[in-house]
Order: sequence, then C-alpha cells, then structure tokens
Amino acid sequence: MAHPTQLGFQDAASPVMEELLHFHDHALMIVFLIITLVLYIIIAMVSTKLTNKYILDSQEIEIVWTILPAVILVLIALPSLRILYLMDEINDPHLTIKAMGHQWYWSYEYTDYEDLGFDSYMIPTQDLTPGQFRLLETDHRMVVPMESPVRVLVSAEDVLHSWAVPSLGVKMDAVPGRLNQTAFIASRPGVFYGQCSEICGANHSFMPIVVEAVPLEHFESWSSLMLEDA
Repeated sequence: MAHPTQLGFQDAASPVMEELLHFHDHALMIVFLIITLVLYIIIAMVSTKLTNKYILDSQEIEIVWTILPAVILVLIALPSLRILYLMDEINDPHLTIKAMGHQWYWSYEYTDYEDLGFDSYMIPTQDLTPGQFRLLETDHRMVVPMESPVRVLVSAEDVLHSWAVPSLGVKMDAVPGRLNQTAFIASRPGVFYGQCSEICGANHSFMPIVVEAVPLEHFESWSSLMLEDA
C-alpha cells in the first residue's frame, strides 16, 4: 500500500515485481555513476585553465567513449529483456479470472467455476468504515489463492480501461473487442490495491481494483459461499 511522501515503489507482493524492483535499482545505480562522471568532467573543464592535447585529439579516448556506452546499454538491455519475457510467461495457471472494464466499475468472472462472478463498485466515501481507504475500497474484492499462478483475461465493454495492481507488477490494457491476458503469483497473503490506469471518462478515478490473496483453504471456503449465494 502506498503512503504519503513515498518516493519508491510499493512493496513487492509477487516474484515479477521483485524482479522489477531489482532491475530498477540496477538501472538507477548505472544512471548515478553516469551522472557523477559527467558532472565531474563538467566541473573539471570549467574550473581549470589547463588544456590537455591528448583529450582534444585522441583516437584512444574516442574508442573508449564509443564502446563504453554500448557496453552500458547491453548491461541494461539484457536484464530488461529477461524480465519482459518473464512477464509474458504463463505456465499452467491454477485459476483463470476474466476482468471486464465498464464505465465505471469492474466485473469479475471465475471461468473455472460454473456460475461465479460479480461486479465490483467503489464504496462511496460516506459509506466507508474506519480503516478503509477512500477511492480504493470496493464492495466486492477479487479473491485469489496465494502462491498459485493466476491468469487474468482482461477486456472492456465500452471504452479503453487498464487493469493495474502495482504491488503485483501487473498492468494490462482492457480493449473493447479484444481479450488480453496477464498472470501473477501472490507470494504472500494480503490486500493489494490498484486503479484503472487508462483515462476512460468522467469517473475514471472512481473504479478501483482490490485483490485479496488468501491461503488456498480460505479461498475454497470463500468460493463455496459465493456459489451458495448465487
């Protein structure tokens, strides 16, 4: 859960998000080194009156400052491509959920069950109970089992939406007439919040996403109760 004055990412709740955090730190360290080197060169060039003829005209230094940036780009590109393929990998999901975007709410359908689906609306501010978050709580949460691969099929009924949960490392566009898919594994129990991340009209800010990860036995109990109520 994000908090005021937070500068970094939310705590990772999935293996993919952990990889993204590590890659962010890796890339940021390279950026800091480059900024430090360039700043030092600028200060040295401005503050000294001496001129080095080997810097003004040197084939060796031109080779270095051509090859070195290429090596740095490779050091950034290789882990980036690895994570990109990891995010697209969907192997034998234990559960498939279809998330449909509407103006302005989400509906979820558990396709492995015969009749398990519901709409998820934001809880108005005046109806919130103490401890609930404004603009983030919903009347029905998307409940998933922890430590299980979950596939989410994302589409929309009217306009473009985007199903995004930052702490799970998931963001997928919901396009009318098109079925996109993404996957995640919740590595710990908890409640994870997200919001529609594609401007979709007047109430774009008021269609939150709440994913609740629970142990498998609790998920089975929840699904049995939902089926009985249906």
